[in-house]
Amino acid sequence: MKKIEKLLFDLRDEEYAAFQAKLTPTVDRELFIGVRVPEVRKLAKALKDDPLSSDFLRELPHRYYDENMLHALLISEIRDYGKAVEETDRFLPYVDNWAVCDIMSPKVFKKHKAQLLEKIRGWTESGETYTVRFGIEMLMSHYLDGDFRPEYLEIPARLRSDEYYVNMMIAWFFATALTKQWGAAIPYLEGRRLDEKVMKMTVRKARESYRITEEQKAYLNTL
Repeated sequence: MKKIEKLLFDLRDEEYAAFQAKLTPTVDRELFIGVRVPEVRKLAKALKDDPLSSDFLRELPHRYYDENMLHALLISEIRDYGKAVEETDRFLPYVDNWAVCDIMSPKVFKKHKAQLLEKIRGWTESGETYTVRFGIEMLMSHYLDGDFRPEYLEIPARLRSDEYYVNMMIAWFFATALTKQWGAAIPYLEGRRLDEKVMKMTVRKARESYRITEEQKAYLNTL
C-alpha cells in the first residue's frame, strides 16, 4: 500500500463510506474508503509542502474516491497560478463525480481573474461533464460579486446538455445570480433563455434560498 493511501485508510470510517456512497451514485461503493471531509482537508494542509504530495499528484488515475478528494484539495492549496491551472487541467479528465468536482477550488484563482475567465470559457466549452461543471462553478465563485459583468451570464446560459450534473450546476449558478444580481439575471428566466428543465431547477433552488425575498419568490412562481 502506498504511503498516502495508508494515511487515508488510517482515517477510515465505514459508516461514513456508506453514507457518502449514497450521495455519490456515479462511483462504485467499493471505491469509498470513508474519510470525512474535515479530515481530508487537514491531511491536504499537512501534505501541501511535502514531497509526497508532488509524487501523489503525478499518480493518475487514482483508485479510490477519497484519493481524488485529497487530490482536489491539494490542487486547491497550490499557491502558483500557472501550476494550479496546469494541475487542474491534468486532473479534470479523471474527475467522475460532483463531490470531487465541487470541492476543488484553487485559492490562487481569485488573484488572477482576467486569466481565469479565459480558462473558464474553455472548460465550459469542453463537452466533458465535470470539466463543464467545474468551469461554471468557478464562474459562480469568482464573478457574481465585485467582478460581475452582465455578459458573463451568457457563458452558462448558452449551454445545452443532457447531463444532470451540468444542468444542476447551471441552475445553481442562476439561482445564486438571482440572489446577487437580480436585475441582470431575471431577464434570462423571463425571456425563457434557459433550457426548460434548467429553468425549473433554477426556480426551485431560488425559492429555497433565504436570500430571495418573499416578493421575488412570488414573482418566480408566476414564471
